[in-house]
Amino acid sequence: QVHLVESGGGLVKTGGSLRLSCAASGHTFSTYNMGWFRQAPGKEREFVASISRYTGNTYYADSVKGRFTISRDSGKDTVYLQMNDLKPEDTADYYCACRSLGGGAFSADQYDYWGQGTQVTVSS
Repeated sequence: QVHLVESGGGLVKTGGSLRLSCAASGHTFSTYNMGWFRQAPGKEREFVASISRYTGNTYYADSVKGRFTISRDSGKDTVYLQMNDLKPEDTADYYCACRSLGGGAFSADQYDYWGQGTQVTVSS
């Protein structure tokens, strides 16, 4: 069992930045591949970014590539999502997730554990 807690969401203006954090507990953090997803009102949950547990390889949705950066600090059992140049279309609830199988997974149903989410609102 893994417990994930997100933080760092908030209200920001277009072009601003936020850094989301996801703190993990309950199991060896380094054995999991980590991902970030988001869900806007009335829309399905969509993949944002992921980072592989052993290689550190990162994957991004085309919509955030070049603006968002995912990273992990195994010493702190935490994964981050640095979001720059935010746009109104980035407004959503952001969720951290982890999976024990291979990295590079882009579908929500491929992840085993989820956090409760943190809200990001980008005003125009």
